[in-house]
Amino acid sequence: MPRRVSQRSCFGLNADAVVLKLINMKARIAVVEDDPAQAELLAEVLKTEGYDVVTYPDGAVALSALESDVAAIDVVLTDVSMPRMNGLDLCLALKESRPEMPVVVITAESRLETAVSALRAGAYDFLSKPVELELLLPCVRRAVERRQLTRALTHEGIGTGQQNQLLGESVAMQNVRDLVTRVAASGASVLIQGETGTGKELVARALHDMSPRAKGPFVPINCAALPAALVESELFGYAKGAFTDARAARAGLFVESTGGTLFLDEIAELSLDNQAKLLRALQEHKVRPLGSSAEVSFDARVLCATHKDLEAEVEAGRFRE
Repeated sequence: MPRRVSQRSCFGLNADAVVLKLINMKARIAVVEDDPAQAELLAEVLKTEGYDVVTYPDGAVALSALESDVAAIDVVLTDVSMPRMNGLDLCLALKESRPEMPVVVITAESRLETAVSALRAGAYDFLSKPVELELLLPCVRRAVERRQLTRALTHEGIGTGQQNQLLGESVAMQNVRDLVTRVAASGASVLIQGETGTGKELVARALHDMSPRAKGPFVPINCAALPAALVESELFGYAKGAFTDARAARAGLFVESTGGTLFLDEIAELSLDNQAKLLRALQEHKVRPLGSSAEVSFDARVLCATHKDLEAEVEAGRFRE
């Protein structure tokens, strides 16, 4: 079984205080939308939830404002189809200049390649039009929590590399740093458990940064943001012609993570079928690309995280034992 780093018990009061501080901060959302009616609707919904909102008519105007520090933005919510600069190009530009800023892409297209393009452009998540409030608000809340936690660490002068990213001098925090240090040196798969916004990805990055694989890639993927139909092709890759839009073969994230670490966030969102394929990949260190008859070896360490109780999920039949 993978070793578990439980953030609720390890981070204790120190982490609870940090999370409460972050949640209570008033977040600012940038809505990038060329349709004035749609922009106003999104702004009103977000303002009702207590967010400050600023709107931009297209990606070019938004990029200029964001890069010049005109507005301290926590999360960018952008449409895809816009004049001058579309949402995917904006996402790519922000990934280069502001990699810490989560970008949520909204698209009217339901095609799978659009979702893939959004994730490859560095989007934190994506939503389809018409946007449903029960999907929009939790998505924005998660993105805000992630951004504000990162901002708090930066404000304290804590770097994003090495173990110093884990704050606190309490006994509980010293214990979690010691545990992370010991586990980091091994090649074991690790499950990180904790509620949304507690910094599970920070622990995953610390495990990577302190491991022998630190110079290799750290590849994070949010399983909750992937449509079920895309999971297999994203993780394991696909052969040319495997499906309609597969114009060329592509290595999946397991192979792309070779020499480094693959971080599967919200692992409990994987279907039972994909869990079985993940299990085989972990056991064999090989994957079979979609549409291919040949297996491909990979050399990546796998870290997983979830906010759910996996033992309860197993009992409920939603997660493989």
